[in-house]
Order: sequence, then structure tokens, then C-alpha cells
Amino acid sequence: MLEKLKERSGGLCELCSKTEATIAYVVSPKKDDVVENQVALCKDCLQNIDATDKSFYWRVVEGSIWNPEPSVQALSYRMLQNYKDEDWASGVLSMVDLDEDVIQWGMSGLEIAAVHIDAFGNVLENGDTVVLTQALDVKGTSFSAPKGTVVKRIRLVHDNHEQIEGKINEQMIVILTKYVKKNN
Repeated sequence: MLEKLKERSGGLCELCSKTEATIAYVVSPKKDDVVENQVALCKDCLQNIDATDKSFYWRVVEGSIWNPEPSVQALSYRMLQNYKDEDWASGVLSMVDLDEDVIQWGMSGLEIAAVHIDAFGNVLENGDTVVLTQALDVKGTSFSAPKGTVVKRIRLVHDNHEQIEGKINEQMIVILTKYVKKNN
């Protein structure tokens, strides 16, 4: 696929347009199955792609944002978002009129997955064992779970990082993460 990218880009990096392209970079979250999801990059752009302190370097996207390829636009937009508080980047962002799908593609790489955290800042994962840090009345039942109750093999609630599921007294319940401590 790198050959197709080099042909499309004239052999140059599609971000900086000044150095030979040697890498076929897949713009996440897309897959590498088609060249339209990739950008031809040079080693310098690849090396700096995750940096957040390279404002001067990334001014190159002032030009690449106008590239007709959606993958180049999405990656350029993502880089501009990293520096949106700077005048040069906010100026470019205010001028460019991209397709909404390209903007969503660019922004999706900046999203940070929600992490389930217990009351003490420990990361919770599916299958962990937790201990209740306070007594909880279990809604819809006739019992309460006392402080110190051990809940084994929890499941994370995928659309709410403040909730987990676990069994207490053979009853599957939803528990707020702020009331549990990971049991190591």
C-alpha cells in the first residue's frame, strides 16, 4: 500500500510535503485494509505525531488540511486540535470547512476511553474482586450489603464508567464505583 500512497503523494509526506514518505500511517480508528484510510508520512512526522509540545513543527498542517484526501484532512484536523488554544491553529480551524464525517474521524483519535476507577483511584477491570467501602441498601430487594462485603468477578458497565455489576447474595446488582475498593 505504501507504493499507492507514494504515487498519490508524489513520494512526499502528506503532512509536511518536504520529506520523502516512508511510512503508511493508518488514521485510527479506521483499519489498514484500504489506502483511503492511510496517510503517507516521513519519519520526522511519525516521530512527532504524539508530541504535544511541538507547536512550531506542526504548523505544517496549515497546508495539509487543504489536501483533498479525507485521511490527510482527518489527521491534519486532529493535529490542529492538539494546538487549538494557539492563535495559528485556531485561525486555521476557523477557516477550514470540512465534511462532518472527516471531523468526526479526526476527533475520534482524541477521545480517551472512560476508565472505571474505585474510591481510591485504582483502575477496575472485568473479573476483578472488590470490597464495599460502606453499607449499601440494595434497591428492589429486602437486604442491605454491609461495609466490607466482597464482590467477586465484577463486570464493568460499558456505557457508564461510574458503575459496575456484581453479585451480592446471589443477586446481580449495579454498584457505584465510588463505593468500592479493588481487592488486590
